[in-house]
Parts: sequence; structure tokens; C-alpha cells
Amino acid sequence: MAATELEPANTERAVVTHVDTAEVPSAEWGWSGESPRTFKIAAIVVAVILLAMIIGNHKGKIEDLFLIGFAASLIGIVIYDKIYSRKPR
Repeated sequence: MAATELEPANTERAVVTHVDTAEVPSAEWGWSGESPRTFKIAAIVVAVILLAMIIGNHKGKIEDLFLIGFAASLIGIVIYDKIYSRKPR
């Protein structure tokens, strides 16, 4: 059977020149990947918002403990990622 574009011969390499936009829709406008810096900034902003929610009209302290706990876990994840992203693998 002769080699065609759909079925390359064994000696030919199939070269992928584009990303299928059905699989990766953002590839259509030129970006396909993650942005770790944006995720870290978003986590810190959310942690600050959670800590700002302590100021409110609630009487109990259970809400404060949950807000502080979630904010601390977000900041802990950011610090963990900052430390371990510098280590060579």
C-alpha cells in the first residue's frame, strides 16, 4: 500500500503542525498551557478576602476558625509550591 497523508509509511515521520482545536479550544487564539503565577496570585487574593471576612456581624468564633484555617491552607500551598518548584528533579 502506498503512503498517504492519512497513513504515513513506516520510514516517514508523522509531523504534527498544529494542535486540534476540538481538544484544546484555547489553541485557536494562540495560548495553550497553565499559568502558575496567576494561580498563586489568585490563591493569595482569596486568602486575603477570607481573612477580611472575619470582620462581620457573627457572634461565634467557629466561623473565624474556618476562615483562618482555609486562608492558612491556601497560603501554605503557595509556600509549599514556591519551595519545591525551585528544587531540581
